[in-house]
Amino acid sequence: MKHSTGPLWPIYRRLLGLAAQYRSVLMIALLGLVLEGAAAGAFGLLTKPMVDETFVAKNQQFGLLLPLAIVGIFLVRGVAGYVTDIYMAKAARGISRDMRVNALNKYLGLPGQVFDTESVPSMLVRLSSDSDQVAQAVIDAGKVMLQQSLQVIAMLGVMLYASWRVTLGVLVLGPFIAWVMDKVGRRYRRYGHKVQETSAEMMLAADQALSSQQEVKVYGARAVEMERYTALANHNLNLSLKVEGTRGISSAVVQLTGAVGLALLLFFAGREALEGRLSAGGFVQLMISMLAIIPALKQLTNVQGMLQRGIASAERLFSVLDANEEIDNGRLPLARAKGTLEFRNVRVRYEGRDAPALDGISFIAKPGTVTALVGRSGSGKSTLVKLIPRFYPLDDGQILLDGAPLEDYRLTDLRKQIAMVGQQVMLFNGSVAENVAYGELRSASQDAIEQAVLAANAQEFVVQMPGGLQAPIGAKGGKLSGGQRQRLAIARAMLKDAPILILDEATAALDNASERLVQDALAHLIPDRTTLIVAHRLSTIEHADQILVLDDGRLVEQGTHAELLAQGGVYARLHAVQFREQGG
Repeated sequence: MKHSTGPLWPIYRRLLGLAAQYRSVLMIALLGLVLEGAAAGAFGLLTKPMVDETFVAKNQQFGLLLPLAIVGIFLVRGVAGYVTDIYMAKAARGISRDMRVNALNKYLGLPGQVFDTESVPSMLVRLSSDSDQVAQAVIDAGKVMLQQSLQVIAMLGVMLYASWRVTLGVLVLGPFIAWVMDKVGRRYRRYGHKVQETSAEMMLAADQALSSQQEVKVYGARAVEMERYTALANHNLNLSLKVEGTRGISSAVVQLTGAVGLALLLFFAGREALEGRLSAGGFVQLMISMLAIIPALKQLTNVQGMLQRGIASAERLFSVLDANEEIDNGRLPLARAKGTLEFRNVRVRYEGRDAPALDGISFIAKPGTVTALVGRSGSGKSTLVKLIPRFYPLDDGQILLDGAPLEDYRLTDLRKQIAMVGQQVMLFNGSVAENVAYGELRSASQDAIEQAVLAANAQEFVVQMPGGLQAPIGAKGGKLSGGQRQRLAIARAMLKDAPILILDEATAALDNASERLVQDALAHLIPDRTTLIVAHRLSTIEHADQILVLDDGRLVEQGTHAELLAQGGVYARLHAVQFREQGG
């Protein structure tokens, strides 16, 4: 995903738009912020009579009332601060949730090419930390900015009230402070993207190492993986230190500026006192207000980091939300297809590659028949079957279903006609029944689920699990063997009862015993459908109605098992190699 490099205002405007639905909550929080600022100003106003009336004039009445007034002011400020924190948190966490939900929903609607170019760990960073950073930018940073800005405004008001001449003298530092904050903001933004990108790279490296821990151990690659991860971690550390360095420099500059401001205040206040225009209470009032402004300015510069990280994260998320979803312009209704599939001179090329993945593919698969796809690894078999659910667009040619181009059907209607069982089975941390009756199958009856499990030869291990169909299977089906996971996937396909069945090397990773059980389950699933099988073991597709032999994206041979063996071409050579490997 590319990031925007344009002006910030459009991003700010979109971020404010995210907060629009929390308007009522934010209005209550804003009221609390205003009360906090007013309380700070009220305390500042009390400091002059606190000194002049108590210590200079020795007014006993003020000596009793002032403590009560101070307690009242801080009580109001405490309640207002609590209300602000609670309602700001509601808005911030709500926005974070909305961004996560919207981004995941968007990802699930993006074309297959996106998943080929962006890693899943990178997507997870956007869904987790990026969403939190956006919430911080919109609400948490906004809260600090408003809170401290109101503090500065209230205290400036008190200073102007105490002595407008002294205040104007101190305000000559204003342009310099604004310049510092602008520079800090630019630097934060420069490194904001880089920190998030390196976090995604670190997650990807860790995901690869942990997911492949067996290979890492067997091939002695622990040092290699640690070297890769450490290099990324060091780069991330360096970028983070630059961000923290920026924060430290900006804080130091603001404090130095504050010290200069105090020096100016003492200089001008001394002159005003000599002229008889400033009392001792007025001087204390100016001093306390100035001392309250300096930490507020420091927090305003520090919040730049939070704000700019949020802006960087917002750009990353908006690049997802603005991406084009799968094209779905079909209007042709499709209740249940007959299942006739026709490829006409189909050509597909992946982005960034010169050679096409498929080139000039033409064939017909009829209902009730099995079409097997064979060929060397990388010949285009899996790409071909992924075109049927329209995971990838065509560069040229057509694919027709029952005589109409796939693009003429609505995507949801088209995909209802297809069941898929692949080598990598998608299971989630739920029960057996929930994994079989998945997605649009959720409303299936208990009897239908039991029949599908029985037909898929899964009953023999399901009944042994505590809870049977309601037994949890662990994250990604981790409590099941490879053959058991495949049989659950077959049960899901049986429950769907779609007219088109795609088997993408469904038994390639199984041992012989598991493969026999899965093949027996598939025998119940295949009849009366248009079946396409991507085959690794040629012995499993000898009875296919037609076999398509692919090589470098081209259809080089087509026929039955016997016909292709008689031709003595690519298929015959592949068969001979496998026959020798199996000791036949």
